[in-house]
Amino acid sequence: MNLSLKQYRAIDLGLMLLILTGAEALIAHAARSWFPDEIYVLSPTMALVCIVMMRWGRYAAVHAVGGSLAMCAALGAEPKQYAVYCAGTCFALTALLFFRKLKKSEVRNSTKLTLLFTLTAYVSAQLGRWLVGMLMGGTAKDIVQLFATDSLTLLFTVVAVQLARKIDGLFEDQIDYLVRTQSERQKSMMPKEGDTRYGESSELF
Repeated sequence: MNLSLKQYRAIDLGLMLLILTGAEALIAHAARSWFPDEIYVLSPTMALVCIVMMRWGRYAAVHAVGGSLAMCAALGAEPKQYAVYCAGTCFALTALLFFRKLKKSEVRNSTKLTLLFTLTAYVSAQLGRWLVGMLMGGTAKDIVQLFATDSLTLLFTVVAVQLARKIDGLFEDQIDYLVRTQSERQKSMMPKEGDTRYGESSELF
């Protein structure tokens, strides 16, 4: 079955969102049930947002909101917390500014640039949550609590994104990936010099 780019993108984004919301709900439910007194939070949302930003750019906003909704719902959050996390996490898309100056392939192929990209997304999301919280009656010192409680998420995000770089096509612009794989398939179908199994005719293609 041949898919258009829009169909492929919709399926890819949908699967990513399904995986993310399921993982968020499971982790948050486990934390609430087994570690109710633990102050640290572990969330896969930032890692998936970074990966989707590399794959599809601004469409990662859907996953920033979707992951935040799943986490808040599983934790039984208050309406204010929904707003803080859903709106604030979207500030992670500030990291897309990287691609104004650098090619996505340059970021993907560099451990240091990938780390800087990831840290920018994480810090921007935390600042976004803090700013939204301030608008809803929070205090300036809340920023310290946000970074402290989400330290496990930072570690998980850095490790997950670095591992994603090692998996072919996962942390890669998907248009570039499709062009690259199509080119590789075409090259693999071309007969090698001296290969006479198909004769001299090109009817096979």
